[in-house]
Amino acid sequence: MAASYVALLALSVFLPLLLLVAWKHWRRGRAARHVIVVVLGDVGRSPRMQYHALSLAKSGFSVTLLGFCNSKPHDELLQSDRIQIVSLTDLQRLAVHLLWKLMCVEPAAYIFLQNPPGLPAIAVCWFAGCLCGSKLVVDWHNYGYSIMGLVHGPSHPLVLLAKWYEKLCGRLSHLNLCVTNAMQDDLAENWGVNSESSDPGMERSAFTEQDALSGAVTHLCGRPALLVSSTSWTEDEDFSILLAALESKGPLKDYYSCLIHQKRFQHIQVCTPWLEAEDYPLLLGSADLGVCLHRSSSGLDLPMKVVDMFGCCLPVCAVNFQCLHELVKHGENGLVFEDSEELAAQLQTLFSRFPDPAGKLHQFRESLRESEQLRWDESWEQTVLPLISAT
Repeated sequence: MAASYVALLALSVFLPLLLLVAWKHWRRGRAARHVIVVVLGDVGRSPRMQYHALSLAKSGFSVTLLGFCNSKPHDELLQSDRIQIVSLTDLQRLAVHLLWKLMCVEPAAYIFLQNPPGLPAIAVCWFAGCLCGSKLVVDWHNYGYSIMGLVHGPSHPLVLLAKWYEKLCGRLSHLNLCVTNAMQDDLAENWGVNSESSDPGMERSAFTEQDALSGAVTHLCGRPALLVSSTSWTEDEDFSILLAALESKGPLKDYYSCLIHQKRFQHIQVCTPWLEAEDYPLLLGSADLGVCLHRSSSGLDLPMKVVDMFGCCLPVCAVNFQCLHELVKHGENGLVFEDSEELAAQLQTLFSRFPDPAGKLHQFRESLRESEQLRWDESWEQTVLPLISAT
């Protein structure tokens, strides 16, 4: 009796799944030009995966973007008739929920997955790909276990288990993309994973004024400098470095907001807004200096925020780590610092005669304007498109 009950239960669980597999195999002819992009996070706060979806759509693929919809994605993403966003909702049964969503959407040639977070996504996406004939592409932003190590310590059993899982499941992918050459080398040497690197009236504000008749906008004489630091308020960005540097001259936002209120700045105003995707580049393009406080947990990733700043020709001061030199060239397009004292000295130097048309800030900006930087579309077409076209 018990055996019959178990058999009936197993049949009720796996029969729908088997029927879905059969249906998807029947429809596989449509899969060649369809890609699933998976983000186990907020789609609106995952710019790199949004860019992947847009680039795939521009290259003729139809795209299903799976992720959590907590904030507004980029307008271009929402307006594309080739991109469908499917919301993930069940956090308590995430593995089963994700697998079911993957099985319910159109059959796909590729499943693009952002890592981290890769637990349980790598194994689930690989399993779904095996059932449906999809190839798994992992976009390595960082190592998930190294981020966990910042909270629990590198020797914690959960961190060691996460590292084992990430290393084992990372080898299941068909293609791998990396944000740095250093991560590419580390994956190949230590993990056995081959990868590719891959970018009205006279109105006045505190900075500008606009003529009512001509509409011309000019900088105010004696305007303050606008310094921007993009942060996700997580453990791998020590925002206190910037606060300490400013005093001597951001899951942690509430903590740093409290610290900001405790500071008695006389000539500095700190704002902590969340910007929509279309407003963010406008702020970067209007700023005078960007500050990056991202200290890589693995030492092998690159801060996307610096790529965004350089894309807007915004010079950067960035905290140093292992492979930052692949992006920030000290003295050419920005400055690299080790601690709050060195950042304070750099800010003092850069802003001592602000605005100075012959100063370092102007030189850095001109260097960025003159450099032939590959934009996302160009880099994606050269790096990613040949990979998925050849396999």
